[in-house]
Amino acid sequence: MLSASKRIWLIVISSIFVFVNGYFIYKEQFIFLGFPFIILIGYLALYKMDLLLKIVLFFVPLSVSLRALDLDKKAGLDMSLPTEPILFGLLILFIIKLFQGKAIDKNILRHPVTVAIIFNAAWILLTCITSTHPMISLKFLLSRVWLLVGFYFLLVELFKRSKNISQFFWLYLAGFLIVIIYTIVSHSGYNFDQESANWIMNPFFNDHTSYGAALAFVLPFLTYQLFSREIIGTKKLLVMLLYLIVLVALVLSYTRAAWVSVLGAFMVYLVLKLKIKWWVITAFTLLIAVVLIGSWTRISLVLESNKQDSSTDLKEHVSSISNVSSDASNLERLNRWKSAYEMFKVNPVFGWGPGVYAFEYAPFQRSYDKTIISTNAGDGGNAHSEYLGPLSETGILGSLSFIAIILTTTISAVKTYKNAASKRIKNLVLVAFLGLVSYYIHGILNNFLDTDKISSLFWGMTAVIVVADIYFKKMTDQELDQSNDYVG
Repeated sequence: MLSASKRIWLIVISSIFVFVNGYFIYKEQFIFLGFPFIILIGYLALYKMDLLLKIVLFFVPLSVSLRALDLDKKAGLDMSLPTEPILFGLLILFIIKLFQGKAIDKNILRHPVTVAIIFNAAWILLTCITSTHPMISLKFLLSRVWLLVGFYFLLVELFKRSKNISQFFWLYLAGFLIVIIYTIVSHSGYNFDQESANWIMNPFFNDHTSYGAALAFVLPFLTYQLFSREIIGTKKLLVMLLYLIVLVALVLSYTRAAWVSVLGAFMVYLVLKLKIKWWVITAFTLLIAVVLIGSWTRISLVLESNKQDSSTDLKEHVSSISNVSSDASNLERLNRWKSAYEMFKVNPVFGWGPGVYAFEYAPFQRSYDKTIISTNAGDGGNAHSEYLGPLSETGILGSLSFIAIILTTTISAVKTYKNAASKRIKNLVLVAFLGLVSYYIHGILNNFLDTDKISSLFWGMTAVIVVADIYFKKMTDQELDQSNDYVG
């Protein structure tokens, strides 16, 4: 019960807010409408950060970028609402706590994955100094840092309560399901054709490729839930329905890269389940490489003879994956890759600067590589590769440091999966790793780590593997149940 003086203050402050807000609404300025939400978010950040992180995870798939609202030019920086402003606030709070002596857990800090992540971020910072567009690079760095802090360093702390790992997947899926249903219903109005599939998920996702990547990310977790013996009755039926919806959405996305990435993740699953030795995989890979090199002329002729373009017909759409003779999407991707490589050859050490590819690649295009969708205006997007993009923007160490994140995560995931005493942790590590594998493959063809939609999944699943490796690897299921409180 509030005291009389506190009630008076509450009435006075509320009255002032209503009066001021009413005045600004009369003037058609609505900025103060969000003031109570800012106060609530500030309270949660200070006293209920775990809850705030969970709220952010739910809203990530539902977030809308300033660019989609055509407000990015006014703001001078594109970001997703409401998630990224919250992440920026959490970054400020994180820095303040560091200065107050609340250091990051040393076990996390010393883990090879974290070391690789910090080196990659440090190299991006260094290349901001040598960038051809310093302000653009600094904006890129700032965005990367708040995504890293929110979806890796803070989630690492959240995952020290093992029950939060499953909640991480479910929270994202809960928000994502709304987007999926919205997309499928909207798509039905266009008879599920391939052309409308490219943009029908707007404003939540920029295009079908990032949407497809997110669907591929969550599919391994849903597959695990579908076959889990712990889920029975009505829950099993709901999981089956959700799995079917996601599977249908993946097909209707017409995202060829996502289809390939799911197939690749399934192949990795077979390797782990069948316990195939690493030397067998290496020998098989080398054999395939030798065959490809020896038959390259014949393969090139076959690829050039494929004239099948993207199509609503799924069989034809699959066939268009290997069309490098007439499919504009495939040819433009090759054009971007060649431009990225040419940019790398000019600045191999420091690159042109983080986030500046779109502003510099135009002069590196060859006339015979251009397509009907090529542009010289600097508005044609990025390099469409998580590997060649950093190579052109941050040089050889930028690309290698990103690959180092992938290698250290893979080693940690395989080691933890093989040695985990808990079947639950073993399965969670497996689905997190398979989700990441889907993006490691997808990242060859596209790059979305500058968006909250994909970064939340990428860094979050990486955090799952790191926490499991450090804290839960030796715990049995019974020990997890008995100590499902904070560890570390």
